[in-house]
Amino acid sequence: MWPQPVLDLLAVGGDKPVFEDGDRVVTAAEMSGLIRRIAAGLRAAGIGPGAGVALRLSVTASAFAATMAAFAVGARVCGVGPGLTPAQVGDLLRHADAELIDDARVAALERSADDGVPPVAAGRPGDIARIIYTSGSTGDPKGCVQTYAAMSAAWAPFPDRWPPAIAELAGRLGRYLVFGSLSSQVMLEYGVLALVAGGTLVVARPPGFPAAIVRHRATASVITVGKLYQLIRDQRANPVDLSSLGALMVSGSPLDPGRLREALEVLGPVLFHGYGQTETGMIAMVTPAELLGDPATLSSVGRPPPVHDLEIRDGELYVRTPSQASAYWKDPAASAEVFVDGWIRTRDLATRTADGYLHLHGRARDVIIVHAVLVHAGPVERTLATDPAVAEAYVVGRPDEVTGEAVHAFVVPARGRIPDPDQLRDLVAERLGEAAVPRTVTVIDAVPVASSGKPDKSLLRVTGRTGTPL
Repeated sequence: MWPQPVLDLLAVGGDKPVFEDGDRVVTAAEMSGLIRRIAAGLRAAGIGPGAGVALRLSVTASAFAATMAAFAVGARVCGVGPGLTPAQVGDLLRHADAELIDDARVAALERSADDGVPPVAAGRPGDIARIIYTSGSTGDPKGCVQTYAAMSAAWAPFPDRWPPAIAELAGRLGRYLVFGSLSSQVMLEYGVLALVAGGTLVVARPPGFPAAIVRHRATASVITVGKLYQLIRDQRANPVDLSSLGALMVSGSPLDPGRLREALEVLGPVLFHGYGQTETGMIAMVTPAELLGDPATLSSVGRPPPVHDLEIRDGELYVRTPSQASAYWKDPAASAEVFVDGWIRTRDLATRTADGYLHLHGRARDVIIVHAVLVHAGPVERTLATDPAVAEAYVVGRPDEVTGEAVHAFVVPARGRIPDPDQLRDLVAERLGEAAVPRTVTVIDAVPVASSGKPDKSLLRVTGRTGTPL
C-alpha cells in the first residue's frame, strides 16, 4: 500500500544521498528517520486514517519527509500551493476539512521520539489518500479525489511497471531539481521516480533556469512551456553550459511543433514531452529519440502505455488509467460530468494515428462562439505561434455586441521582432476562416500564470490590458 515502496527503499538505503539542499545532504537512512519521527508526532496528535491534513511547506528535506509521513499514517492529504492569500488558505482548509501542517509544525514534529521501527503504511485501500486541487484553467479549481488503492497502482515506485518512455527517462534523473511544492502531483511523481532510479532530489534555489541547472549540475527537471520558450531565448542570446542536463519534462500545455524542433536544436536531445491531467495522471509521453527519429512525432504528445485505455468519442478524448482520481471532492454534479462509467472525460479534442501517437487539437470547452460559429482557441493559438515574430500566443473570448463573442489574442514577441497584426489576422483567416480572426492582438511581455505555473487565461479574459493592442 502507498507509500510503502518509498518507505522500504529509504529504510535500506543507508548512506545513499537522497536529498540535497545547498550544503545539506540527507542520506536515505536520515530521511527514513525523519519520516519515522514526523509520523510518530502525527499519530500522537490523533492524525491517522481518514484525518485531513493540508501541507503548506517549503521545499526542504523535512517537507519531503512530512509528505511521506502524512501518507504513511493514512491521512487524507492535500497541498496548499504557493502564493495563496490567507483568505484563500482558509477557504481551502474549510473545503478540504483539513488541519494545516506548516514548516513550524513540522519542525516540532521532527522532535518526536524515534522508536527505530520501520514504518508500515496505514492507509486503507478505499480511503482517500489525497485531494489534488486543479489549476482551474476551465473554471473554478476542483479537488480531485485519489484513493490509496489508486496511488498504490501508480507506476513510479515500481520499475517493472515503467512504460518504455518512463524507463528511458528514469536513467537521466541522477540529480533531479525540485521546486515550487513537494506536494505537487508532477513534482512528487517524478521525485519518487528519481529516488527509485537511484537519483537525488536537489533543491533549486533562485534564480531559476538556466542558472539553477548550471549551479546544481542538474541532470533533470520539470519545465512549463512558457519557461521552456524563455530558456531557449536565453540560450540563444547568452548560452551557458548545460552539458549536465539529460532530461527536461515539459508539462502544462501542448508544444507547437516548430517550437519543439527549435528546442531540440538549441538544447539537444533532452526533451520529454508529456501529457496528462490532474484527474488521470500521465496519459502519454514522447521521448527525445522519438522526436528526433520521426518529424511527425513533433506534433504529438506521444503514445500511452499499454495499461491505459483511450477512446475518442465525437472528437473528445476519454481515458482510463490505473491510478486515476475517482471524483471531485464535495462536487457530485461536476463529478457526474467528468467521471463517466469508470472513464475520465478529458474535455480535450484529440486524434490518434495508426501507430498509436496521440495528437491534441484544443480543449472541448475552450471555445469562442462568433456569430453562432464555434471557434476553438487551441488552433488559433497554434496558428499565431507559427509566425516567426511570435514566441507565444494565447487566445480568449470576450462578449461582443455584434457577434455575441469575439476572439482576442495576446502574443509574446520573438526576440528582436515586432508582430504584424494584419499579417497575423490574414494568417488566421487563411487557415481557420474569418470567424477565428482575432478582433484585437495585444503584445505582452509575458503571460500571467496561475500558482500551478500554467497560463492564467482567466486573468487575460478579465483584465486583458497588460500590453499594447495592435
